[in-house]
Amino acid sequence: MDNESVRAKFKNSPKLKKFIDWVIMNQVETRPRWFIRLLAPLYQHRGKHSVIHRSARMDTPPYRKFSIGDYSVVESFACINNAVGDVTIGNHTRVGLHNTIIGPVKIGNHVNLAQGITVTALNHNFGDTSKRIDEQGVSTNNVIIEDDVWIGANAVILPGVKIGTHCVVAAGAVITKDVPPHSLVAGVPAKIIKQI
Repeated sequence: MDNESVRAKFKNSPKLKKFIDWVIMNQVETRPRWFIRLLAPLYQHRGKHSVIHRSARMDTPPYRKFSIGDYSVVESFACINNAVGDVTIGNHTRVGLHNTIIGPVKIGNHVNLAQGITVTALNHNFGDTSKRIDEQGVSTNNVIIEDDVWIGANAVILPGVKIGTHCVVAAGAVITKDVPPHSLVAGVPAKIIKQI
C-alpha cells in the first residue's frame, strides 16, 4: 500500500484520522510524541554527511515528508515542522541558528539561511467572527526557495512566496510576494533594490 492510498483511506475516515493523529501528536504540545521522535531516523530522509544538531526541534511526524540533502546542516535551536506540509531541503544548504521552517516548504541547493529566519507556509484562518480563531483551522500555501539563495538574519518568508535562483534577501526583510531570479530585496514589505 503506497502513501497516497493510505492518505486517501484516512481522508475517508475522519474518526480513524483523528485517532491516528492523537497517537502520533501530543495535542497540547502540538508536536510528535516522544516515542515517535525516537523513530524519526527511520522515516526521515537524511542525505550523505548531513547534520541535524541535537538541540534542533524536529517536529516531523511520519505522515509527511521530511528530507535533507547531502552535506546540508540544520543548526542549533532551529525548528522544522512538517505537520501540515512536506519540508524538503536540498544539498549543501545551511539552516541557521534559531530558524523556524513550517511546511509545505521546498528549499533548493546551496542555500544559506542566516540566524533567526522564519519561513512559513501556514496561516491561521480568522474570517468567521462567530468562532474563535483557534477553532477555525489553518491554511497552507507552498513556499519555494530556489538554488543559490542567501537570506539575511531575521528575515520572514510568508506563505505562497517563491524566491528565484541567485537571490539575496536583506536582514530583517519581510517577503510577501515572489522574488524574481538574480534580485536583491530589502524592506518591510520587501522590494527589489537591484538586479544582481
